[in-house]
Amino acid sequence: MYKITQHTLDRARDLGVMVAPSHREGKKIDVLTKDGRYITSVGALGFDDYGTFIEENGIDYANQRRRLYKIRHERDRKKVGSKGWWADNLLW
Repeated sequence: MYKITQHTLDRARDLGVMVAPSHREGKKIDVLTKDGRYITSVGALGFDDYGTFIEENGIDYANQRRRLYKIRHERDRKKVGSKGWWADNLLW
């Protein structure tokens, strides 16, 4: 099971949502409204994210991985409310 990082919890608070470990197979987190309604599931298990990279490898390495993620997902991270947008804003 994925351990939600402090980075993701802080970002969720800033965006006005809650996050919980996902109940969907292969996903890291479920994004929920403040009153607990399901929005979406994001983050593929088996791949690290910004918060995990910070904890395991330090901030410099995490920033490098973040830059590459944003380049790689340029198209799907800009549509507000999409899974890519949530992943970008919560996990990266």
